[in-house]
Amino acid sequence: MPNLFDPIKIGDLELANRIVMAPLTRSRSKGLLPGDMAVEYYRQRASAGLIISEGTQVAPQGQGYLDTPGIHTPEQIAAWKRVTDAVHAEGGKIAVQLWHVGRISHVLFQPAGAAPLSATDKPAKGKTFTAEGFVDVSAPRALRTEEIPDVIAQFVHAARCAMEAGFDAVEVHGANGYLLDQFMRDSINDRTDAYGGSVANRARLTVEVMTAIAAAIGPGRTGLRLSPVTPVNDAGQDSDAQALFNHVAEQLAPLKLAFLHIIEGQTGGARDVAPFDYPAMRARFQGPWMVNNGYSREMALKAVAEGPAAMVAFGRDFISNPDLVRRLKLNAPLQPVDRATLYGGEAQGYIDYPALAA
Repeated sequence: MPNLFDPIKIGDLELANRIVMAPLTRSRSKGLLPGDMAVEYYRQRASAGLIISEGTQVAPQGQGYLDTPGIHTPEQIAAWKRVTDAVHAEGGKIAVQLWHVGRISHVLFQPAGAAPLSATDKPAKGKTFTAEGFVDVSAPRALRTEEIPDVIAQFVHAARCAMEAGFDAVEVHGANGYLLDQFMRDSINDRTDAYGGSVANRARLTVEVMTAIAAAIGPGRTGLRLSPVTPVNDAGQDSDAQALFNHVAEQLAPLKLAFLHIIEGQTGGARDVAPFDYPAMRARFQGPWMVNNGYSREMALKAVAEGPAAMVAFGRDFISNPDLVRRLKLNAPLQPVDRATLYGGEAQGYIDYPALAA
């Protein structure tokens, strides 16, 4: 039987183990550039089979939080290259998470103070993190149909920039109530064009983005994150989440993507927040399947050994345990995370968590 600590090949990537560092927003990228601390932060965690970076905006309009990095300018490419070089020097692999937050933003972050872009003009009930702390998100503007090709092009441009920056792969953020999720769920999407109404129409943007990126950089370096039932960021349950995400899986299967990354239940919360048949969705995708949300060591070992998971992603455990892979292998105690230092700040709670003694 496969083991959590065994190597695995997914798409074009050869991974040293099946433990993945999940994307984690830390709001420490001054000037929208990962700096010296980010280089050290990711280097410390390079023993993961795969690191998935913090959410990284594909365009200025994609930003929703203070001090989050981008991957669409030459300066951002150069800054991320220092990170990828550091991870590779330690023998690790790293993917960038391509992010467009849609309506989970504020006019403070938008070019010329414009309204955030979304599938809808309905405002979300939610907060974002600014220099003044957590504030209500701004009311969005619904993307016009003729603007959607530009959004797809932004994702493709960012994926190409990621390859130039030395990333091994990209993960498109289609989860947690951000832009692609806003298009997919009928609790948010109230459009009447080719991107609204039916399941196929609401899934169209996600499928088109994934198809275009796979064509640009290769499907073996392209993955997608989804969260079928999470309610975060005012993402109400879809009227038929099973039909929606089964359809998405079916549409993506022919692309032969590197992986599909699934958040089970509520992101960072209850795993049983709403009923969903993940094996039914998995059967329609058939490619490498990554699971996430509240996995203990025992759960992760079982998920890989007995299926269906090829990999297990860990989030906050990687924040406070840079050597999480070694700790899991030894069944050593895990250090608790300091929640007060999750967002913003300096080295404390970011690069000062100690590793196990040799």
